[in-house]
Amino acid sequence: MSRKIFTVGYEAVTLANVLGRLKAAGVRTVVDVRAVAASRRAGFSKTLLSSSLEGEGIAYVHLRDLGTPKAGREAARRGRVEEMRAIFVAHMQEPAARLQFEHLKALAAAAPAALLCYEADACGCHRAVLAERLAAEADFEVVDL
Repeated sequence: MSRKIFTVGYEAVTLANVLGRLKAAGVRTVVDVRAVAASRRAGFSKTLLSSSLEGEGIAYVHLRDLGTPKAGREAARRGRVEEMRAIFVAHMQEPAARLQFEHLKALAAAAPAALLCYEADACGCHRAVLAERLAAEADFEVVDL
């Protein structure tokens, strides 16, 4: 039986909604995979998000080097998902990204974890690339919340 890796986007929902989904799924660690952990959406900037998660008994880890480079974020905003994916896959060859991916694997193996990013639809987000790679390399089942 494979372990699960969860993904969650907060594009069109409230912090309370995301917290509820994470708790219902039994997530113990949220791995923020945004290059920039700031948000205009209430409650999703790094400090407040971390505090809110910890208040619910969920650990918070920011792995900045697993975020999408600026060119990838711009491609995603324009709806060019395949271009974003290609940019992100190339980015994952960088030493810092490879190191943080190994850290992500260890975190996900230790406790139920969720990859957090902005996009509501995981298919249009780089977190899907990370989750797919975890599934391929470490036998994780991907569950989009």
